[in-house]
Amino acid sequence: MELFNVYSLYPVEPVLGRGCFVYDDAGTEYLDLYGGHAVISIGHSHPAWVEAIQTQAARLGFYSNSVENSLQRRLAELLGRLSGYDDYRLFLCNSGAEANENALKLASFHTGRTKVLAFSHAFHGRTAGAVAATDNPAIRSPFNQTANVEFVPLNDIGAVREKLSTREFAAVVIEGIQGVAGIHCPTDDFLRELRAATNETGTQLILDEIQSGYGRTGRFFAHQRAAIRPDLITVAKGMGNGFPIGGVVIAPHFEARPGMLGTTFGGSHLACAAAIAVLETIEREGLVENAARVGDYLLNELRGIDGPREVRGRGLMIGIELDGSGTELRRRLLFDKHVFTGGAGPSTVRLLPALCLTRELADRFLEALCDAIKN
Repeated sequence: MELFNVYSLYPVEPVLGRGCFVYDDAGTEYLDLYGGHAVISIGHSHPAWVEAIQTQAARLGFYSNSVENSLQRRLAELLGRLSGYDDYRLFLCNSGAEANENALKLASFHTGRTKVLAFSHAFHGRTAGAVAATDNPAIRSPFNQTANVEFVPLNDIGAVREKLSTREFAAVVIEGIQGVAGIHCPTDDFLRELRAATNETGTQLILDEIQSGYGRTGRFFAHQRAAIRPDLITVAKGMGNGFPIGGVVIAPHFEARPGMLGTTFGGSHLACAAAIAVLETIEREGLVENAARVGDYLLNELRGIDGPREVRGRGLMIGIELDGSGTELRRRLLFDKHVFTGGAGPSTVRLLPALCLTRELADRFLEALCDAIKN
């Protein structure tokens, strides 16, 4: 049997990770400025994370959600305290797509409505409802086509209000920062007006913080810069530092009924142990503050470099827009400079490093980038 070939692969295989570095089987060191799609939050193979998983695996790796699991409660309490949402509740699942599926379902249960409003160029996942709310026809199969999802331009509050005036929409779903689209930020004013518009029409506001959350932008959640409180917040990626876990942070006004949501593997003992270790490390090492500090430095330095057409982002979620090929620059960075970066479309280089990135490592990247642009 062979693998079903749906990925474009670089001929590099990391076999070891430490902090902001990965290594291939020849021992070549690569500076990782992508973190496997924003997944590595506290650094590769962080000792506290490794110990938590090893210890829990030796005790109990898994049991179903038909019994008590105190690790889930510990995770919910810690997430509530660090994020500022201690009066919300947490539903645990396995991935970001599942988190968005369950958030959309909760909004529909709560309102009795069927329609969802999303934004141009949005990405919310590859499962049925999540991909229907994703503005990319290339990944939406005929099965996913639905008239229940409509799209409007990002930051266009007039278009939002016109749609919501029909009072047909269960939810508006928006990314804290559009990642796959190339790091495009909703403005603070737009988010505040969006919150007001959804309140006025009884529409639930879902903030997809799967890529932009968990401290990445220098706030625990990107939307907190606008001082709004959504009805539902979806999380994953950096939540487990590589161990699969996702969740929905749910406002107090939602009713929980037995059987309305469910999952086999979501919130497993191992996943919760990993996620608790991530939050404890974020707090102990001040990683949200570090993301703000190093991110601001990196953004300012990037904006002073000759070559990029535009630099967008907040904290350690950065898009470098080029006049030429972003794919070619990424290739030169990887093979000539041994730096992992990500892409977003043909001309954007995307940076999503671990939150423990130092200023010294940022300088190392800046030097490599300048050399790659010149050559």
